[in-house]
Amino acid sequence: MKALILVGGFGTRLRPLTLSVPKPLVDFANKPMILHQIEALKAVGVTEVVLAINYQPEVMLNFLKEFETKLGIKITCSQETEPLGTAGPLALARDKLVDDAGEPFFVLNSDVISEYPFKEMIEFHKSHGGEASLMVTKVDEPSKYGVVVMEESTGQVERFVEKPKLFVGNKINAGIYLLDPCVLERIQLRPTSIEKEVFPNIAAEKKLYAMVLPGFWMDVGQPRDYITGLRLYLDSLKKRSSPKLALGSHIVGNVIVDETAKIGEGCLIGPDVAIGPGCVIESGVRLSRCTVMRGVRVKKHACVSGSIIGWHSTVGQWARVENMTILGEDVHVCDEIYSNGGVVLPHKEIKSSILKPEIVM
Repeated sequence: MKALILVGGFGTRLRPLTLSVPKPLVDFANKPMILHQIEALKAVGVTEVVLAINYQPEVMLNFLKEFETKLGIKITCSQETEPLGTAGPLALARDKLVDDAGEPFFVLNSDVISEYPFKEMIEFHKSHGGEASLMVTKVDEPSKYGVVVMEESTGQVERFVEKPKLFVGNKINAGIYLLDPCVLERIQLRPTSIEKEVFPNIAAEKKLYAMVLPGFWMDVGQPRDYITGLRLYLDSLKKRSSPKLALGSHIVGNVIVDETAKIGEGCLIGPDVAIGPGCVIESGVRLSRCTVMRGVRVKKHACVSGSIIGWHSTVGQWARVENMTILGEDVHVCDEIYSNGGVVLPHKEIKSSILKPEIVM
């Protein structure tokens, strides 16, 4: 089987992290976002992953080369010269996706984190005999999304309603699809939306089916959702009694710590924290609801909550970093500094406190 991952844009919502690497390579729970997807695809027998990309393809490919060998999966790029929306890239990659076997292929949005129930999706797709399957997830506030209206017992999709004013359902497109090759014949090589143009046509012919996603789902393409997604991901590890979760008297709730990280005496870590490779957490540090990426040093008695600390940054002694502070790569917060929602571009030194949310250039 094959899969196409829609890598697309510039990742502006996750700046300043995406000023250092393309968005799919930003770490989530201690590994690049896109690797969570590639590993899950490999686990259900996908042998080739095509990345639909229009930005920095060589950076992506160079980075993923080592994983090709490690995972034993072929990774190639299909590069857009102009943005083609969410369906155009499928037409562009047609030759890479179609083979003689006529097997269906997966299509994924690169920002989506979930338990990836691909095995169940393959079984569902085979059982209904339609052309396309999409995964839907239940949300509390459907009025903010495009809602998928479906026949509950069979999953057959009836129609799509964009940001409904009145309640029509609570299931939204989760950005995970399984498509028969014949769907490609419906897509022209031009900027096209799979959600607004292709799927409504298939639904009109009663050949589109939706499966409700078991477990959690989050689009982690912006900082607040990234932090929420980390909580849901760690929760899911807990439910599955994963050995990846850290244990110890200094750990509260769900936490993952890379084996190469060092944690000092008297720290309190958690809940909902990821500590990356090579990090040094000095004594008396408090971390909660945050990600500390590769090579970060958090000095004595500092406190970090609800924030993302980018690669190789430093948080000084007795500093306090909170309220969606995002530090880009190689940012150094001096001792006793307070950051309330500061968004700091890479390679900066912060010598004075950031008292209200602002971007530090």
